[in-house]
Amino acid sequence: MKTIEDLGDVAGLRVLVRSDLNVPIKDETIGDDGRIRASLPTLVKLAKAGAKVIVTAHLGRPKGKPNPEFTLAPVAKRLGELLQPEGITVHFAGDVTGDSAQSAVQELDEGEVLLLENVRYDAREESKDEAERGALADELAALADVFVSDGFGVVHRKQASVYDVARKLPHAAGGLVLAEVDVLKKLTESPERPYVVVLGGAKVSDKLAVIDNLIAKADKLLIGGGMVFTFLKAQGHEVGKSLLEEDQLDTVKGYLETAKSKGVEIVLPTDIVVAPEFKADSPATVVAADSIPADQLGLDIGPESGKAFAAEVAGAKTVFWNGPMGVFEMEAFAGGTKAVAQALTEVDGLSVVGGGDSAAAVRQLGFADEAFGHISTGGGASLEYLEGKELPGLAVLEED
Repeated sequence: MKTIEDLGDVAGLRVLVRSDLNVPIKDETIGDDGRIRASLPTLVKLAKAGAKVIVTAHLGRPKGKPNPEFTLAPVAKRLGELLQPEGITVHFAGDVTGDSAQSAVQELDEGEVLLLENVRYDAREESKDEAERGALADELAALADVFVSDGFGVVHRKQASVYDVARKLPHAAGGLVLAEVDVLKKLTESPERPYVVVLGGAKVSDKLAVIDNLIAKADKLLIGGGMVFTFLKAQGHEVGKSLLEEDQLDTVKGYLETAKSKGVEIVLPTDIVVAPEFKADSPATVVAADSIPADQLGLDIGPESGKAFAAEVAGAKTVFWNGPMGVFEMEAFAGGTKAVAQALTEVDGLSVVGGGDSAAAVRQLGFADEAFGHISTGGGASLEYLEGKELPGLAVLEED
């Protein structure tokens, strides 16, 4: 993949950057600006080099039409606040490629940044029709001279602003994409050992291909979150009212057998925090993992399991973690996630937080980004890379 340096002198050039600025927003307030901050180094680098930086990004799922709930205006404001200390001005266009975008590009000075409105306001962005995507990519390409792909969280999507526009302009990978790929190569090609993978989140079905691929690569898989109850059920244990994917029981049994035959240890919790209802104030109790009452549901791994998982993580040289251990948004069920996060900060080696809910969890629980080796900005993209899939947004960058 070409880098920004390979583009040569960008002073005076209009550089279209695909960033991932898909952050949680409620009542125009950004809940976690991690992805915005992760996009800054590439934008600063280009602006300081004298480029006219035009940023395209998405927010949420507006379903192909303008919706005030999904405007990037609050993101533009935050971006402006973060870039102000660098002396970089941020402008905002009220549409994707229309009159507002075109006039804003014409007025853009060297060293300034322009954020275009939510690219998913245009239905062609996510169209399955190549010609439709291509038409939007043509309009985006007309605004710029070169393209820089820096939204790692979307490189697994064949979308106009990610894939098609890269085929229409000289292109390069931004610093964020290069950093993500470098880390993921370390996880898949030659990880330092012991290599521990921690998987949580709600469903086994979301992680099937990752488990398939990592059983052959990791030394230990630690399983928590809602997905653990399908594993416990597969071992013949009662799981009460806990989240359960009945249709995955045979698959999970297969994983347990495969892991055993390959000498890979699958570590499950020995205790579980349960409650009668999925509510923050529902009375929580700790029970043995093989003795969940029929009228209770599991909402976190228990304290002993938290200590055991933390010990496994702390003793590893390489750790990849994707998915919280429990319902971390509720204080009574955040202990397991907090224990794993704390252990990751103490790893003598590479610790990777795999984006999505895991990234949100560590920040909500008060951990600094710098405490971890790497926090991925792309949960889905990271998982697909670890599954061994080709990611269209990366493959296209390798084309001339």
